[in-house]
Amino acid sequence: MPRESGASPTKSSGATAVCYGQVIEFIQDKLYLASYTHPPTSHTPFPWPDREAKTPRRTHHKTSSRSTPVARPAAARKSIVYFSIDQTLMYNAFHADFGPLHIGHLYRFAITLHEVLADNPERVVVFWSYADSRRRANSAAILACYMVLIQNWPPHLALAPIAQMDPPCMPFRDAGYSVADFGLTIQDIVYGVWRAKEEKLITLDNFNLEEYETYERVENGDFNWISPSFIALASPQDSIQKPISKSDPKHATIPRTVEDIPKNEDMGGPFKNVLSYFMQRNVGLVVRLNDPLYSPSYFTANGIQHLDMIFDDGTCPTMPTVRKFIRISHDMINVKKKAIGVHCKAGLGRTGCLIGAYLIYRHGFTANEVIAFMRFMRPGMVVGPQQHWLHLNQNTFREWWFEDSMKEKMALLQPSTPPRSILRNSKMREASLGACTPPNAKRSALGEIHSNDHSPANAVDDAFLPAPTPGQPRKTSKSYGKLSSKGSENSAPYIHQDATAEIVAMQRHVEHASGEDSADELQVHMRLRRASRTPSAAQAKRRAASAQSGPGSVRKVSGRVGSLGNAPPVPKAKS
Repeated sequence: MPRESGASPTKSSGATAVCYGQVIEFIQDKLYLASYTHPPTSHTPFPWPDREAKTPRRTHHKTSSRSTPVARPAAARKSIVYFSIDQTLMYNAFHADFGPLHIGHLYRFAITLHEVLADNPERVVVFWSYADSRRRANSAAILACYMVLIQNWPPHLALAPIAQMDPPCMPFRDAGYSVADFGLTIQDIVYGVWRAKEEKLITLDNFNLEEYETYERVENGDFNWISPSFIALASPQDSIQKPISKSDPKHATIPRTVEDIPKNEDMGGPFKNVLSYFMQRNVGLVVRLNDPLYSPSYFTANGIQHLDMIFDDGTCPTMPTVRKFIRISHDMINVKKKAIGVHCKAGLGRTGCLIGAYLIYRHGFTANEVIAFMRFMRPGMVVGPQQHWLHLNQNTFREWWFEDSMKEKMALLQPSTPPRSILRNSKMREASLGACTPPNAKRSALGEIHSNDHSPANAVDDAFLPAPTPGQPRKTSKSYGKLSSKGSENSAPYIHQDATAEIVAMQRHVEHASGEDSADELQVHMRLRRASRTPSAAQAKRRAASAQSGPGSVRKVSGRVGSLGNAPPVPKAKS
C-alpha cells in the first residue's frame, strides 16, 4: 500500500530542507519504490509499520476493528539502504521525449540492484527517484520491466503497485517535433516487454551490453537488434550512391571479406561497421526505405540481398508495400533462416512502421505494445502519425496472419497428387470395374480364388460384382450380371460380347502400360474366365446375334467409355 511520508524537516549542513515523498511496497519488508523532492538521508522518515500494533482489538464497533500503522522509533527501526539511477542511467532525448529507458539501461539497473541486495541481505532496499513526473515514470517503468523480464512476474502483478502512485505517472511521448497526440503508458511498456518475452523475441541471457552500447552510437553505425530477426539502423552513407557495375573498376575494390573491409578507403567508418557486422551475423537482406545514400553493390557483392521500398519521410507505407515486405520477410526468416536489416534515413519512423507491422502480423502485438517494445529496444522508433497508422491497421495485420496460417493448414490437409501413371491406371480400372460400394449394400470381402473349378458353372459370387459411384443410382441388372426374365434359374450370368471385348481390350492396354499384372488386374482375369463358360441355349442365341455386328460394335462401345484406339481381336473363350 502507498504510504505518504508527508513533510518532514530534514537538517542538512545547518540548513532546513523539506523532503516530500511517497513510498510504495514492491516486495514486503525488502524492496520499495519511492520518490522524494530531495535526496533521502538517515533522517528521512520511512514508514515502517509496527506489526504488533496492527492486531485489532476485540470490539463490536466496525471502526475500531481497523488497524492503524504506527511508526517505530528510529532506534528500533531496521536500517534502510537507498539507491537511485537518476544521475547514472539517463535517457538521451531526441526532442521533448524523455523515455522509456532502453534495454541497456535495464541491464545496468539489474546489475546495480543485485549488488545492493547481495551486500545488504538483512536491510530494506528503497529504489528512489526525484519527484518530477518524468523521473517517476522512468523509475516505475524500469522496475516493473525488471520484475517481468528477470523475476518472471506476470504483468498484472508488476503493475499493481504502480497503480497506487498518486499522482499517476506521466505517459511517454514520441521523438517528433510536433505536439504529442499519442501517449504510451507504463502498462504499454510492461505488456510489450512481456509479450516479447513470451514470443522469445527478447532475453537477457545472451545480451551483450558492450555491443549494444557500441553500435547504437552514430559514429559506430547506429543500429540495434529489435528482435532475433530484425536489425533497425540509420542509413549508411557513401560517396557512391548508385549500383556499381561489374565493368566498373570500382567493382574490384569492393571488399569481399571482413578482413578487407578496414582496408577500403572509399567507405566511411559507420558503413564499414555495418557491413562487417552484417557479414558476420547471417544477415541475408537489407531493405532501404529512403532515397539512396550509398551503393547497394557493397551488400550484393557479399551475398546480402538488397531491396528498395522507398516512400517519403514522415509518411506511412501503402498496404501493398506492407504486404510485400511481410511476404519477403517471412520467407527470409522462416525458409532461408536469415536476419533482415531495415533502414530509412534515421532508422526510426519508416523503419518502425514496417518492422512493427510484421511483429503485429506474426506475434500478435497490439499497436501500443509493439511501439513500446521497439522503443525499449531502440529509443525513438515510430514518430507522429505513424503511431496512429499502426493503431488503425493492427487488426488488418493480424487478419493477414490468420488467413495465411489457415491457407498453410488447408494445404497440409490436402492429399498429395499421385503420379500420372497411377492416375491413368486407376481411372481405367474404375471405368471397367467401378470403385465404390453403393449405399446400403451388403457385400462380403473379396476372397482368395484358387480355381474356377471349385464353384459351380452357373454360380454368381456377389463379391466380384462392380459397385456404382456413391450417390448415384444402381445400374441395370444387365450391368450386374443378373438373370433376365427369359433366362432359367440355373443358367450362367449373361455378359454381352461387346462389353467383354471392351474389358479385354482395356485390360491389355493396362498390361501394356504397367508391364505386369496387379492384384486388381488378376481379379479381372479371373472374372472374365468365369464369365466365359459355356452359355445356355438362350445365351448362345444372343451371343450369336451380337457376333454378327462384327468389330464395329466394339469400336462403338469403346467410344462411349474412352479412347482405346484399335482394340485387338477378342480371343475365343475356352470351354
